[in-house]
Amino acid sequence: MFTNDQRQQERTGQYGTSRQQYLQELVNQFQNTSDEETKEKIAANLANFAYDPYNYSFLRQLNVLELFLDCITEPNEKLMEFGIGGICNSCVDPANAAIITQCGGIPLVIKCLSSPVRNTVSGENLVFP
Repeated sequence: MFTNDQRQQERTGQYGTSRQQYLQELVNQFQNTSDEETKEKIAANLANFAYDPYNYSFLRQLNVLELFLDCITEPNEKLMEFGIGGICNSCVDPANAAIITQCGGIPLVIKCLSSPVRNTVSGENLVFP
């Protein structure tokens, strides 16, 4: 389900954490951990946020699209899978697609086609405007 400002305010409440702050915390955790399993969980979580247009501006501000691109260059197949998932979820937005393209994402995505992980390859139904 897509979010809007009103729904987000209802879910967050007066003292809750804003979506941008929560995403920033996830990015910080990802960058500051060396534990692969923790990175996988965070990348999966970020990829789930990437499907909702409400989050697109936050993802751009926090350089999450670049983080997804970094994930697909990792030897860790799970990070690659979640990175390509985040790219697929977010690239429907022209501004996101432009960032992915400008950062050299198309050749990186093409390299993922040779992945032995089925979810990584089947997730690559990308359309770059």
